[in-house]
Amino acid sequence: MPVYTSDALILRTYKLGEADRIVVFLTRDRGKKRGVARGARRARSKFIGTLEPLTRAGVAYYERELRDLVRINYVEPQSSPLAAIGRAQGDAAALGHAAYFAELIDEWAPEAHADERLYRLGASVIDALAGGAAVPRLARYFEFWLLRLQGVYPQVSSCPGCGGAFDGGAVMPPRDSHYLCRRCVPAAGGTTLSIEALRFLRSAAACAPEALDGVALDEAPARELETVHRRLIHVHLEKELKSARVLREISQESHGSRGADLRVSHGAHAFEPGRQPTD
Repeated sequence: MPVYTSDALILRTYKLGEADRIVVFLTRDRGKKRGVARGARRARSKFIGTLEPLTRAGVAYYERELRDLVRINYVEPQSSPLAAIGRAQGDAAALGHAAYFAELIDEWAPEAHADERLYRLGASVIDALAGGAAVPRLARYFEFWLLRLQGVYPQVSSCPGCGGAFDGGAVMPPRDSHYLCRRCVPAAGGTTLSIEALRFLRSAAACAPEALDGVALDEAPARELETVHRRLIHVHLEKELKSARVLREISQESHGSRGADLRVSHGAHAFEPGRQPTD
């Protein structure tokens, strides 16, 4: 039985029997694989802490011809989303986005067909996340590059309607998956992208994830990009990802918590003479 070793990204796992797990992972040189991790659910398993979504690891596995499942021998983590805990803004959001990135890669990665560019994108993003990169900015970068590698990201250099520049921002019409300049946009309008959002995309096209700290992206243009990217992903996958729903719930809880904090803060300061309530 041949033994293979490869750099890989852990994409997801699910239960098998009483103590095992099936692991879906993307190898750098042999594409996406599915394998059995024996005893992975036991309390003292050698796989504890190694199978988090988007973990970058060295994986050794046995593969038999004409078998759908390989047998995983070991997983040696090299970079893990667990490293982002306490470093990224919001631990739940960081881990939730790691699962989101992994699910997107899983959806687009072909079975047993090497796609080194897709592997490199995932590996560079998990390294940036583990290093404490700003999560919203990293998420928009990842979505942009994933869709671009699949050849489905609309052009941002010029308007396909008139060939002119997006000098006033861009609009994605309701039933289309491309950007138009404001001169060409139909009466029905659409989802808008500001000049700031377009500027981020052009910068993202020319930099690595670890350089994103030097690329500006405020909250409003980040929301614009999130909206159009989720729309593009939904169009091409024809479904909503489970991890995207989880991220929406995390965001709602976060905003609710911030709102409660603000109300408490304003209430505490309401009767202090000469002091204005603060955010």
